[in-house]
Amino acid sequence: MSTSIRSIVLALVLGALLAPAAQASPTQMSIMMDDDLLVYRDDSVAARTLTTMKSVGVDTVRVTVLWETVAEFARFTKADMAKLKGNKNRRAREAARRQNRRFKPANPSTYPVRNWDRYDNLVRAATERGIRVYFNVTGPGPKWAHAKRPKGSSAIARTYKPKTREFKLFVTAVGKRFSGSYRDENGSRTALPRVSMWSLWNEPNQGGWLSPQWENGKPASPALFRKLYQQGYAGLVSSGHRADNDIILLGETAPLGSDAKTGKSPMRPKQFLRELFSGNLGSGLPASGYAHHPYTKNQSPLVRDTHPDSLTMANIDELGALLDQMAGSTGKVPSGLPLYMTEFGFETNPPDPFSGVSYDLQAKYNTQGEYLAYLNPRIASQAQFLLVDVPPVRSKPKKSKSYWFTYQSGLYTQRGQPKPAAHAYQMPFLVTATGIDPATAAPTAHVWGQVRFLPGGQASSVEIQFKPKDNSTGWLAVGAPVPTDPSRGYFEADLVAPLAQPGDWRAVWYFPDGTVGPYTNGSDGT
Repeated sequence: MSTSIRSIVLALVLGALLAPAAQASPTQMSIMMDDDLLVYRDDSVAARTLTTMKSVGVDTVRVTVLWETVAEFARFTKADMAKLKGNKNRRAREAARRQNRRFKPANPSTYPVRNWDRYDNLVRAATERGIRVYFNVTGPGPKWAHAKRPKGSSAIARTYKPKTREFKLFVTAVGKRFSGSYRDENGSRTALPRVSMWSLWNEPNQGGWLSPQWENGKPASPALFRKLYQQGYAGLVSSGHRADNDIILLGETAPLGSDAKTGKSPMRPKQFLRELFSGNLGSGLPASGYAHHPYTKNQSPLVRDTHPDSLTMANIDELGALLDQMAGSTGKVPSGLPLYMTEFGFETNPPDPFSGVSYDLQAKYNTQGEYLAYLNPRIASQAQFLLVDVPPVRSKPKKSKSYWFTYQSGLYTQRGQPKPAAHAYQMPFLVTATGIDPATAAPTAHVWGQVRFLPGGQASSVEIQFKPKDNSTGWLAVGAPVPTDPSRGYFEADLVAPLAQPGDWRAVWYFPDGTVGPYTNGSDGT
């Protein structure tokens, strides 16, 4: 699955679309999410995936802790018991009754222990590799933890009105288990590592995660989420986690929405936030930061959505401004909250002929998104969703859109072959043309990039090189090597080309002994 990560050359030339910033955010987390490999396969697949993620420069993995998955067979309803009638189900019926008697939803030891194993083992494996685990604790919950939906609303049955008190108890159980002192009931029977980064619910402005979004033509999901977050936060506090010692994120909002006002219709994030802060905030919404998913679908991250209430990478600065406005008017949320981009990516064609962009565009758009995040001093993380493409839905017709319902935004194909975006992730490199040097008539450029695959704290540098379009010379070094920032490996420089003609630029990373690593990619120059 991996390639030589010490030998990456990638250039994405954007002309004057992006300009260097006076301020930037050079200490961003590199978050990656791939639940399919980390949570829903076996432990060996998760361990190999973490090793690959570490090798390409991931320092944090976002993991969905799905309420209904952990609570499976934790409590049996009357309807469940009714299915266990008859002599042949007598033992199962008695086991269900015993489980109901012992179950305490805030106590992790009363859940079926095997339900925790995937998370226990993942946290251990990530900790061994020096990767932070970030838990997104979210519904949908088990059926008994949701209100009874009205007739004719089967489309929102799974996500309809989760019970906020039950969510608090579930979050309490998760928080206790991953407090750093809880001993696993099986496996090593030692204390599980502490998880210190959290968010509560996923995409609450999307009907596929929380419903109803609208009720009787009025916004409903913001008030639902407000109570869920407050109750979930109380659960974290009761289990030893607070926003002043852990990272606890509000939001996880999706970027887009629609004009429809049905129970399932997605609400645009700006409207969702205005409604979220317009109701009774009670004790407020304490948080360490705000999480958002700034997808632009198949468009460049430089192109904003046409609706003013959307929030994509192109207008992400408006998210901070809106949050500060809400903080000032309500006093119930901290001002100046850091912004965490926690899902981002572009699906590719191949393999998805309906929703994908080309491999080269994926690499280009990902790098543009990285740079836009870097330019914003308030952004604390940028994310990649996924590492590997998810297999299609093989039960559907091969030429149908439903066959490609799964996500194809990986850095690697299903067979483990790296896309150009894999190299762009390991060492993003971007060139912005800035003009012509008056003394030499040669092109000038601002170059930016990151040697992401190096461990933090390791000194390094890159050599910027230029080659004329007419190939009259080979690659020429431009100035002295550019040092990388020791914390995250970023580098920047303003340079003048050595020749007065257009050409290509590239960044070359050297081995610690000063020798040049073999190249794997060229540039798509200017």
